[in-house]
Amino acid sequence: MRLDRFLSNLPCFNRKQVRLLLAERRVQVDGHTVSDPHHDVREFSRVECDGQLLQAARPARYLMLHKPKGCVSATRDPEHKTVLDLIAAPDKHQLHIAGRLDFNTTGLMLLTNDGTWSRRLTQPQTKLAKVYYVETEQDIGPHYAQIFAAGLYFAFENLTTQPAELQVLGPRTARLSIVEGRYHQVKRMFGHFDNKVLRLHREAMGPLVLDPALAPGQYRALTPDEIQQI
Repeated sequence: MRLDRFLSNLPCFNRKQVRLLLAERRVQVDGHTVSDPHHDVREFSRVECDGQLLQAARPARYLMLHKPKGCVSATRDPEHKTVLDLIAAPDKHQLHIAGRLDFNTTGLMLLTNDGTWSRRLTQPQTKLAKVYYVETEQDIGPHYAQIFAAGLYFAFENLTTQPAELQVLGPRTARLSIVEGRYHQVKRMFGHFDNKVLRLHREAMGPLVLDPALAPGQYRALTPDEIQQI
């Protein structure tokens, strides 16, 4: 939010007072005096005026989790364990999931309290590749890759999927890269060939790759370099 709008939304200031405060350089954001009304104020910013705290900074959280099988991609569920139940942080209730996975799908999951960051990660315009390891019930035919690259028509949504890249690893194993996140998309793509997906594991989202040191159910904070990659 713009700084002038943030200040105007507070009950203690009107627009005229806000213009005066900024002109007199009486406002500090994260310890720096700011006079630009367009300065970006985020939920993690500390904002002060004449030494009075207007918004306390809260830490931004960015976590990488190895989602296990049989775990719900939700913050709460009355019947099943959720991914949030795996997090020990006291402020975990502030986290949300950036890119959900099905109940029995395993692999990379990202959790954060930074909505701007997660939107960059998941919005369709960014076209960040999601990479999955796939095991199927039947052999994967040589024609799969060409059809996936051309796109598959999903009648329910009345759309054709974006081009996807398939790398066949073995008779019934493959690595699939997609840039969308349609409902059960990978399973439906292989279902086009009446080939059931037996195992699905997300390895990467864009430049972020699941840490091989994380066992199922374990998590760690993203490094500053990883955060900046999105």
